[in-house]
Amino acid sequence: MPLIILFPDCLPRGNPVRYCMARFKTPLEIYALLPKTNCGECGIATCLAFAAAVLKEEKRPSGCPRLDQAALAKLGGAISKQVNIESIRDEQLKELKEKIAKQDIASRAGLLGAASNGKSVTIRCLGKDFEVDMQGAVASQCHTHAWFTLPLLDYILTCEGAEPSGKWVPFRELPKGKTWNPLFEQRCEKPLKRIADSHSDLFEGLVGMFSGTSATRAFNSDISVVLFPLPRVPMLVCYWRPEDGMESQLHLFFDDTAERNLSVESLFTMATGIVRMLERIMYRHTDGSSELS
Repeated sequence: MPLIILFPDCLPRGNPVRYCMARFKTPLEIYALLPKTNCGECGIATCLAFAAAVLKEEKRPSGCPRLDQAALAKLGGAISKQVNIESIRDEQLKELKEKIAKQDIASRAGLLGAASNGKSVTIRCLGKDFEVDMQGAVASQCHTHAWFTLPLLDYILTCEGAEPSGKWVPFRELPKGKTWNPLFEQRCEKPLKRIADSHSDLFEGLVGMFSGTSATRAFNSDISVVLFPLPRVPMLVCYWRPEDGMESQLHLFFDDTAERNLSVESLFTMATGIVRMLERIMYRHTDGSSELS
């Protein structure tokens, strides 16, 4: 089941019990409270896998012998059963649109690196224009997916307008990236590396389809491309070809200002969404037996 990220600002306010019950709907939220030692004493190899088992009610939080009492108290009785992913996504979209309807988003156009006609803002994303009206409705010549719409609306609401500094850092070195990094590597970097290994035309596609620009051997990589998923949130893709018995490597980097313009949850959703889209595009160019699925 794909992971749908819940934005903290979209969670219910007021009743603390209701808030707590709404919090733990993804494995990563549970993982954040675990000791992250990957000791295996719970009978499962990694803390992230244990978190997923707790969410599925296959394990109890108390099954972690190293979990402190404070974390156990937070988790006890606060695990929501698996819910319909479409419903979660729809609720997120609804709450984000309600917030946008209460703001003058046209006045934020300059901060966003967007254009405005007073009734909507137009934002250039991956080389395509997306128009967002005052009610949060998104229109484009491209088909819009939830993985993109959610970060786009979050960007409109929270972007500080920080100009990219040009200093690239890995996801784990962003202020809140460390906790998310294991899942980011699993859901984003590893699948994208598989695509790059099996499809030599990947980077030409990134430049052509997504208006990327080739970078000059960034971090001594063999190939590097800069993408602009959002105007003030650039992303650098670096690929090192296999050599001397060493396997290939691929890593994504973000400008060190990224979290000033977009929450780490939205960065994760956006980046993994791009990878899933690339998987589907590459899959269509195979005979159906692609290893990308």
